[in-house]
Amino acid sequence: QAVLALTDHVSLSNVEAVLEALRRERDATCAWSEIEVFVGVEITQVPVGAIAEVARRARRAGAEIVLVHGETLSEPVEPGTNRAALECPQVDLLAHPGLLSGEEAELALRKGIFLELSARGGHCPANGHLVRLARAAGALSLLLLNTDAHRPDDLIGAERAVRLARGAGLSEEEAQRVVGENAERLLVRLQGRR
Repeated sequence: QAVLALTDHVSLSNVEAVLEALRRERDATCAWSEIEVFVGVEITQVPVGAIAEVARRARRAGAEIVLVHGETLSEPVEPGTNRAALECPQVDLLAHPGLLSGEEAELALRKGIFLELSARGGHCPANGHLVRLARAAGALSLLLLNTDAHRPDDLIGAERAVRLARGAGLSEEEAQRVVGENAERLLVRLQGRR
């Protein structure tokens, strides 16, 4: 079965409203689609000191998945965002973390927070760096290949996902695990919240 996490960017001012709108969208879509949809948020451009608060509010408002927009190379993001996300128990995935540190990769492993290998053009330049650090930290089991889709034509299939993971420096076997087993583990986590 096809599965999709439907998230949108949120900040301090709009968490509840965005989640309500996404739930309405999901409910309308699920009436005619066989895709299993999980609704959540991508905490974006929030001051480091407020990330945990926004994540808690998102969970209270019913977010099934919580992402934090990491310190991507393509945008100015407050330094410390990656660490704040990785220290927050409500966060499932650190999206496009950019030049993550080795210490942060180890923290992700300890906390069980997934790390995004991005298929999105502006966010993918650090994918190889992320693979190298995750491998060194023993955290390959927490890598996920994510499209960060903003339009329907951004979506990709498993074959392309594996190729992108390979391009980031993973072996064929590692890429298959990232796209298959790792994604399945996140799915089990999300289904357990329903």
